[in-house]
Amino acid sequence: MRIADLAGQRVAIWGFGREGRAAIVALRARLPQLPLTLFCSPAEVASAQALDPALLVRGEEPDAVALGAFDVVVKSPGISAYKPALLAAQGSGTRFTSGTALWFAEQPQAPVVAVTGTKGKSTTTALIAHLARSLGVRTALAGNIGLPLLELLDVQADLWAVELSSFQTGEAGPMPLGVVTSLYEEHLDWHGSRERYVADKLKLAQAARTLLVNGMQETLLEHTATHPRRVLFGMSDGWHVRDGYIRRADSRIFAVADLPVPGEHNALNACAALAALEAMGHDARSAAPALAHFHALPHRLQPLGERGGVAWINDSISTTPQATLAALASLEGRAVTVIVGGHDRGLDWSAFVQAVGDRAGLAIVAQGANGPRIAAALREAQPMGQIALVATLDEAVEQARALTPAGGVVLMSPGAPSFDQFRDYAERGRRFAGLAGFDAQTISGIEGLGVA
Repeated sequence: MRIADLAGQRVAIWGFGREGRAAIVALRARLPQLPLTLFCSPAEVASAQALDPALLVRGEEPDAVALGAFDVVVKSPGISAYKPALLAAQGSGTRFTSGTALWFAEQPQAPVVAVTGTKGKSTTTALIAHLARSLGVRTALAGNIGLPLLELLDVQADLWAVELSSFQTGEAGPMPLGVVTSLYEEHLDWHGSRERYVADKLKLAQAARTLLVNGMQETLLEHTATHPRRVLFGMSDGWHVRDGYIRRADSRIFAVADLPVPGEHNALNACAALAALEAMGHDARSAAPALAHFHALPHRLQPLGERGGVAWINDSISTTPQATLAALASLEGRAVTVIVGGHDRGLDWSAFVQAVGDRAGLAIVAQGANGPRIAAALREAQPMGQIALVATLDEAVEQARALTPAGGVVLMSPGAPSFDQFRDYAERGRRFAGLAGFDAQTISGIEGLGVA
């Protein structure tokens, strides 16, 4: 469905986050006379009317009857496609689309590399853009990473590095290359089950002519085995990490120690980015030296600096126990106090508890809604390090400051969403930075969004 196809239709926008606002602006630009209704929260009504006085704004959660009054509803990504009201309206004939789907329909020939994965997708997408630009390729960086595609509706680029969440993968149109970095449990509340999450995530494979997959994950290999043009990274015959180097087959290309972002998982993200460039016909070997100048993304193992003789690292994007374990692995050999916990989605923490049980020099501060459950599991397992339980992030930072020795690290890698205390992970990361003694605003910008 293209934007022009909405002419003469009864159209609603559902959601007034950045994606919703981008949809309103794009539809107004192309179809200025089209009547538009917006469903948003009551707190957003005034802002919506200020953005577009012609909008009919309804500050409510629409039910099936409200949605059924429209021919087409443009839905924001955070609204589950499995909501009963949505499914009922869909069954009655209402069509649902999104900013992502509209952009792909408008740009069917765009040279897109779309990246998804439970973890690593943002860093990999940003790395692709960074490396491509080092070769002089005009590259757009957009999508779930922080810039809705519809904000770049009329932009042309020689390469599109696009991050897609599991909410968006089924909305993408045909593309030259899809990349899947990893696959773990996440967003089960949106998808409804682990099986559905996996199926939704891997809808990217249906759109991608070539599919680049992490060859170190058996689950991914099993689920993508039938793709006719599957390429693997992380394996010895391609881009992989071995003995402290990023390698292309047997050739040493870049020392892992020279990567500005820590951890072997980030070295693997770099392999994914290099393999993606290569698959798109660019000289990945020539781009590799630019890895040395890549900057960590906000809230993703982001070194904030030192305060009080202690290093502080913001990994607020971490929303699964596996992500927290990856963060800890990047700090092997150092004294670490890790802050975990947040909104409770019922994820299993047993693998985390088992993995940290014999790690020396590790203290754990559990906080948030699922903090008591995590702390109880840890205490039952009797790990080597100290365990503390507090209610809030503010208290957790104070406790971590007291527990961490000089020269040690305070790592906030919650392994859980932020919604018990914060609007999103970015707000949580800024709060952590401020509590640690840093300027919370200066840490937040993602470099390179848009076209360069």
